[in-house]
Amino acid sequence: MKLNCVIVNYNDAETVEKLISLIHGYELVEGIVVVDNASADDSMERLRALCDEKVSVIRADKNGGYGAGNNLGVRYAAENNQATHVLIANPDVAFSENCLLKLLRIFECHPNVGVCAAVMRDARYGEMRNGWRLHGFVGELLNMGPVSRRLFGAYLNYSESWFDGRKAVYVDAVHGSMLMVDAEKFLACGGYDEGIFLYQEESVLGQRMRSCGYRTVLLLNSVYRHEHSVSISKSWKNDMERQRLRERSVLYYMKYYLFINPVQEIIAKLWFWGIRMEMKAAELVRRG
Repeated sequence: MKLNCVIVNYNDAETVEKLISLIHGYELVEGIVVVDNASADDSMERLRALCDEKVSVIRADKNGGYGAGNNLGVRYAAENNQATHVLIANPDVAFSENCLLKLLRIFECHPNVGVCAAVMRDARYGEMRNGWRLHGFVGELLNMGPVSRRLFGAYLNYSESWFDGRKAVYVDAVHGSMLMVDAEKFLACGGYDEGIFLYQEESVLGQRMRSCGYRTVLLLNSVYRHEHSVSISKSWKNDMERQRLRERSVLYYMKYYLFINPVQEIIAKLWFWGIRMEMKAAELVRRG
């Protein structure tokens, strides 16, 4: 087993530098591939200074989004570095080498696993069960709404009994901020869908892995830290902008993976409008 780490950067070299500084000495990580998604700042100059026998920096022709950047990085790691497994990591995460060892052991013991992740400790929300079910049309709508997500949480999420007393569980999808993939399986199932710029990539990967007969595992006895979208927030500072981007991604997912009809598409757009009104009302309340 040969492990590489892929990190996608867009205008955030400082955060990438911190992550590389943390993991450069990890013996398990035999290569680090940084993909610059056509940054508009001085990222490439700063990142090139990090290149050595372990760190490679490649530049995408355009900013095709999270999925396209990671696909490029995984492909490079597999073809140029002969990586068998790839850790896909946001720049704003931190993790121990012991966490990586536990993830690799899952692949070693379970050949049908295509994706594996540890429990996420989020800087804003604390420790999270970052593995979830894939939903149908109604479930996706309910999961988007801030209120409906809480009201129907028992229907949308795995029950606590699913996790109790276990070291690892099968789930449909895991959070994309840090996950490990079997490089061959990832590329064979098509990787991320490059029609999606940002958001919803996890569900697409879960669908693609499942359709190819591969499983996704959430490791419960190891954690990583996530600084809650530090990099995303630098590029998308406005909550409403991020919401509209999320809506486009969800609608794409519904069309191409849930195969919704035109009436369902209209319902989805009305639902999205309701969520935006909910967000505006919440903002007015916060302002007093």
